[in-house]
Amino acid sequence: MFAHNCPKDPAFGTSATFDLTKSLPNKWKTVGTVTQDKDGVALTVAKKLDGPVLQSDFYIMFGRVEYTIKAAPGAGIVSSAVLQSDCLDEIDWEWLGGDNAQVQTNYFGKGDTTTYDRGAFHPDPGNHETFKTYTIDWDSNRILWQIDGNTVRTLEEKNAKGQYPQTPCFIKVGPWAAGDPSNSPGTIGPFTMFLKSIKVTDYSSGSEYEYTDKSGSWKSIKAIDGSVKGDSSGATTSSSTG
Repeated sequence: MFAHNCPKDPAFGTSATFDLTKSLPNKWKTVGTVTQDKDGVALTVAKKLDGPVLQSDFYIMFGRVEYTIKAAPGAGIVSSAVLQSDCLDEIDWEWLGGDNAQVQTNYFGKGDTTTYDRGAFHPDPGNHETFKTYTIDWDSNRILWQIDGNTVRTLEEKNAKGQYPQTPCFIKVGPWAAGDPSNSPGTIGPFTMFLKSIKVTDYSSGSEYEYTDKSGSWKSIKAIDGSVKGDSSGATTSSSTG
């Protein structure tokens, strides 16, 4: 059980590719220093407490998100690409600005941070210099994390110790400064994370996703004018029409 009274979430309900080298897209909002050029959306940390963000105005209820990213360098800088729900289910990619050779994956259920044993590191050489495509493929049974199409981690629902993310998620991309401007030169900005494109596939459909109770279970989510699909094959496992 969770205590949140979550409102209905606007559903994406389709599949689309956003080419960020051409323009800032509709259906997305920005916070902080976010610009656009031939390399895509640039999210820049220039000073203490900066945390620029590109965030979707829509939610997916299980789905596949493919981010083409070049992570920000800089000691104390963390770049992230996240799926997050209103009740704090979360699926993450994170890159450390001081580590050009690895990427971390992580997940949380209902904001439970009583333990920090869910993270895993994966080889990812050159992530500060080279664009790569990082994918989260998420359904009711498993989460796949992939780099350029190669699966680096699989989490099955049965192994998530009751913390499996399973409620409608928005998409959020951006870096933040874990360091401080009083640090020595080379550890403060500006440092920039780039997002060249993002492909989003919502496995479910409809106009809105609604919480029908406080269980936090995906089976309690109702799709207005559509259906909730818990399986990436497209099999409908729970549905409702508005």
